[in-house]
This record gives sequence, structure tokens and C-alpha cells, in this order.
Amino acid sequence: MTVNDQTMYEDKSFWLKDYGQYDPNPTLTTDITADVCIIGGGFSGLSTAYEFKKINPNATVVVIEAAIIGYGASGRNGGFSMKLFGLEPEITVLRWGEQKTIQAHQYMLKAVDHVQQLVQEHDFQSDYQHTGMFRVAYSDRQAKRLSKTYELFQKLGLDSDMSWCKKEALAQEFKTDKFLAGMYETQTGLLNPCKQVRELKRICLQIGIDIYETTPAIDIQESRTIKVTTPKGSITSEKLVIGTNGYSRNVPSVSLKNQQLPVWTYQVVTEPLTQEQWDSIGWHKRQAFEDNRQLVHYFRPTADGRITMGGGRVDVAYGKNMDKDSNPKAWQHCEDHLKWIYPQLQEVKIAYKWGGPTSVNLDMTPEIGYLNSKKIIYTCGCIGHGVSLTHLNGKLIAQLLSEQNSDLTDFWIVNRKAIRLPGDVLSWCSAKALTGALTLVDKFEERGL
Repeated sequence: MTVNDQTMYEDKSFWLKDYGQYDPNPTLTTDITADVCIIGGGFSGLSTAYEFKKINPNATVVVIEAAIIGYGASGRNGGFSMKLFGLEPEITVLRWGEQKTIQAHQYMLKAVDHVQQLVQEHDFQSDYQHTGMFRVAYSDRQAKRLSKTYELFQKLGLDSDMSWCKKEALAQEFKTDKFLAGMYETQTGLLNPCKQVRELKRICLQIGIDIYETTPAIDIQESRTIKVTTPKGSITSEKLVIGTNGYSRNVPSVSLKNQQLPVWTYQVVTEPLTQEQWDSIGWHKRQAFEDNRQLVHYFRPTADGRITMGGGRVDVAYGKNMDKDSNPKAWQHCEDHLKWIYPQLQEVKIAYKWGGPTSVNLDMTPEIGYLNSKKIIYTCGCIGHGVSLTHLNGKLIAQLLSEQNSDLTDFWIVNRKAIRLPGDVLSWCSAKALTGALTLVDKFEERGL
């Protein structure tokens, strides 16, 4: 494999394929030293590098990426910069209580603002639009659950950007009879994730951060300093950040195996719709929307007039196996569901299909922590809602590395006591059992539709 051979990566998402010519940085081929080494060239890693270098302009910062920038979740996700923390607010309240749920919501509001400000300040060419998002219900049972979620936000005083939508109001926005009720929130942005992460790479390079692509870590040793060995070179650093999220089980020589589990979600994107087709389905303001299923679907338009959607089915790999990017049944499910909502689009073709892992931990809560000493920091547990989260997490981690105290570093997810996953067999069986149960709940709530 050569550094300039990017064709092997293009099938990993529509965003990667659509990006066009991309020139990766060279592979690391020598032994170097740094103040901070970061494993993972996604939103988490590059945001951390950028924010740390801003605080410490004379520091040497090195980022290594096993594939190319945009290969992982940062180049495959749906592109929703949203304020949902973890899985659902009810779960956060149940696990952590109301006060921590309020703090988490406030953190995510900062995260959405942080992404928007970053895009505007540095003129990111990532197709950012601050459109807001609907959550919709198809059945009475889903509507009742969504109503309770809305009431919880009201009770906690977190509903300032939210409004309840009845069927008639939704019908004015979307020309479909499938939406029974919904909730609209203004604080959600949409972006092209591959462009976004490569714009992060651009601003990192501008301030002197060294980035090496196609450079996997094959060994990590900690003593007085930390040594990260790669196939053709090594980095000796004072501190290390592991920003690999869903790929963390495969990080060598450190104990991240039981921190999180990679769970695959799948997406499809249509060919560009004609103006006549767009007129037939409404959606004139081009907001994002997702449904209130247990195994949620998420929908959004693209800058070039397509519709991309994902979700509904997930998959889990066993052990260190990461070969779950393809799932024809999941892709067919997505296409069928899109055309169930919009029969007007029956003739529209699906142009691209892909999948990728998101980081899920046992208590469904994002996590930032130290390994062994404070020399190694890891982050995981995005639960599929990591675009805005990982950007702001980068700023938080940069402050931890700089030994600063702030309202960010005081956030309770830092070095929290997380519930660890059991061994491979139990983790896989538990994940399969849970997704099976959620599938049955969706079938029950949607029977007769």
C-alpha cells in the first residue's frame, strides 16, 4: 500500500467517496520525540491536538492515524452536530440523577456552539447548516414516550429551544402521513463529516502539529516516558492521548478492552433528487429528523440535494474483529423505511451504502479517563452522538493535559467510575440479546403500521 493509494478507503462512506482527490500525509518512517502523542486522527484526536497547541504554542504535538484522516467514525457518521448526551435523557437520569443530567445537557449545548464557532472562525468548508432537528413518532405508543421525554426536559428546565408538534404541524413541514407527533429543537447543526475532519487537519497543520497517516500503533510502553511503536518508526512522548473510540479494543498494550464495545450502524444515501421530487415531499427547510424508535432511524439532506438516512439495525463484532462494515439487510431496511415514509420516492435509486462502528459502553455514558498514571488519557462512549461531543471533548482533554482547571475539566464524565464490560463472550451475547429485545419493542409499538 502506498500513501497516495486512497481507493481502498473510498468505499467506507459516501462522504469519503464524494470528497474527491485527497492527499494523505506521509507515514512515520523514523524515531521522533514529542511532548504529546495522540493516537487517532478523528474529531477527538485532532480537536485535542489543536486545542492543546493553542494553549502550549511551543509544545511538540504528534498525531498518528492508522488509516487516513476520515477513515473512522469521523468520516462515516451522519453529520449531526446535536446536543443528545448518551442514549436518552431518561437513561442518564436513571443512572446519574437529575443534576448530572442537567450538567450533561449544558455541556452538549456548549459542544454544539463550539462546533458552529469553529466552523465560522476558520471558514470550514464542511457544508455546515444550523437547521435544527425534529424527533417524530409513528404510533401512539411512540408518541406517548416522546411526550414523556418532552415533559422531562420541561421538568429539568432544558426545553428552551424545544417545542411540541402535532400531526397537523408536521404535515405542513413534511408531506407524509406517517408522523403522528414530534418535538422540534433548534440547537442542531448538519455538516459533511469527512470535510469537517479534514478541515480540522488543515488548521492543525497551520499551527505546526505533525500528522502521520497510514501509521498504526503496534506497541505502547510506559515508563518515565511513553513510547509508541509503529511499523516504521516510534514516538517517545511525555503524555499520550488515545482517541480511537470505537476502535479502542484494538489499541495494543493498554487495557481498553473492557471500556467499550464497537457497535455498527448502517447508512444509505439516495441519488440527487430533482426539484419536482423535493416539492413532492415538502421538507423545504431541510431540517434533520430522527424517529422515536428504540433502534432509531436518522434522516438528513445533503448539500447536493440527496437524502441520507441510517439506523434501524445494528451489528456487533466478536472480540477484536472489526469486519462488520457491510450489511445488505440493514441497507435494504433503510431503503424500505425511507420509501415507506415517502412513497413519492419509490423510483429514487440508492447511490451509496456504508457502515461503521460507534463506541458504546455498558452504562451508555460518554467517558474520559486516565490509564495507570495521568500520562495517558483515553476517551470513548459516544453512543452514536459524537460529532459535537468529541469536538468539545478535545478542548477538555487539552486542558487536562495542560493541568488546567475549568468548568470543562470539572465535568463529571472525567475519570468517572464506569461499569466495565464482561469478557468477549458475555459482551457479545449481552449486546445481541439487548438489540433483539429492542427490535421486539419496535415491532410491538409499530404493529399495524
